[in-house]
Amino acid sequence: MTWSIPLGRVFGTEIRIHLTFFLLLAWIGWAHGARGGTEAAVAGIVFILLLFGCVLLHEFGHSLAARRYGIATPDITLLPIGGVARLERIPEKPSEELVVALAGPAVNVVIALILLVILGGVPPIDMLANPENADHPLLARLFWVNVTLVVFNMLPAFPMDGGRVLRALLATRMAHRRATDVAATIGQVMAFGLGFLGLVAGAPLLVFVALFVWLGAGAESQAVRTRELTRGIPAREAMLTRFETLPVSASVGAAVELLLQTSQTDFPVVDGAGRLRGVLTRSDMIRALREAGPDAPVLDAMQREVPTIGPRASLDEAMMALQAAAGPVGVVEADGRLVGLLTQENLGEMLMVEAARGARRPPTDGPPPNPWARPA
Repeated sequence: MTWSIPLGRVFGTEIRIHLTFFLLLAWIGWAHGARGGTEAAVAGIVFILLLFGCVLLHEFGHSLAARRYGIATPDITLLPIGGVARLERIPEKPSEELVVALAGPAVNVVIALILLVILGGVPPIDMLANPENADHPLLARLFWVNVTLVVFNMLPAFPMDGGRVLRALLATRMAHRRATDVAATIGQVMAFGLGFLGLVAGAPLLVFVALFVWLGAGAESQAVRTRELTRGIPAREAMLTRFETLPVSASVGAAVELLLQTSQTDFPVVDGAGRLRGVLTRSDMIRALREAGPDAPVLDAMQREVPTIGPRASLDEAMMALQAAAGPVGVVEADGRLVGLLTQENLGEMLMVEAARGARRPPTDGPPPNPWARPA
C-alpha cells in the first residue's frame, strides 16, 4: 500500500503503518494535551497505541487462520480507521472462509476475557460512551474497546468480518458469486440505513462508516465477478504480443524516440536471446533523461525486479502479480524468453469485453466458454 512504511516482519508477514496514522497520533496528543497538559497527551497516545495493538492482533488472527489453508498474508497495514490484512486470496470454500473471518473477532474476545479476569468483573458500561477519557482506568477502557471491535466487525456487511461470515453461510446453500451478491446487497442496505441515521442524528462519523460499508460491499462484489471472469483463462490468452522492446545496449535517447513514436509507455529490456532483463517505464526514462542525459544506458535506468509468470499460469495469478507490481508483468517461457506482456489496461479491456459478452450469453449449468481462446 502506498504512503506506508514497513516496521518489520512477523511470521513472514510484513507489518506496515500508513503515514496518516502519525497524523492521528498527533491529533490525539494535541487534543488531550490541550485539556490536561503533557501527561494527558502521553496517556492519550499510549491508549491509542494499545488500541491499535489489539487491532494488529485481530489482523494476525485472520493471517494465522488463513495460513492453515495455505494462504499467505504478504502484509498487514495499520490505518487510522483500523487494520488491513492483505491475503493472497480469499478462500472460496465456505468452511474455510468462515474460520478465517471469525478468527479476527475471536482474538478480541480472548483479549476481552483476559482483561475481564484481570479487572475482576465487568467495568461500568458508561465508559463505552467515552473510551478515550483518561479519568477511567486504562484496562477497563481497553475491555470495552475490544467488545466494540467484536460487535462492529460482526456487522453483516462487507468489508467487515460479519459480511464474510454471512457470505460463507449463504455459500453453503448457493453459488459463491450469488452468495456474494446477496451479502453485498444486505451490506449496502445496512449502509443506507446507517447513513440516514447519521444524517438525522448529526453524527458525521456514522455517515463515514456508512460510506465505507457501501463502497466495501460494492468492491467485494466486483472482485468476485472479476475472479469469475478470469477463472480458467491462461495468461497467454490475455497477454499483449505486439509491443516494442529495447536491447540491453540501448540508450535512454533511443528509448525516448520509441516513447514519442508509439503509444507504449513501458518498454521491456531484453538481451540477445530475448530474455527479459528489466522494464524501462516512462517515469524512469524522464528521470534518467533529466539526471544523466540521452546517452545514459537503459541498464542504469530500468527496473530490474520485474514480476514474471509463465504463459500457462492462470489469469488469477497474473492479476495478483499485477496488483503487487508497479508496472507490467512479463510472460516468459521456462528459459526466460519474453513472449508477452500483461498490463492493467489490457486486462481491464479484456474484462470489460467479457462482461459485455457474458451479459448477452444465455445461462448454462457449466462454466462459461473462454472467448479469448485462440484456434489451435
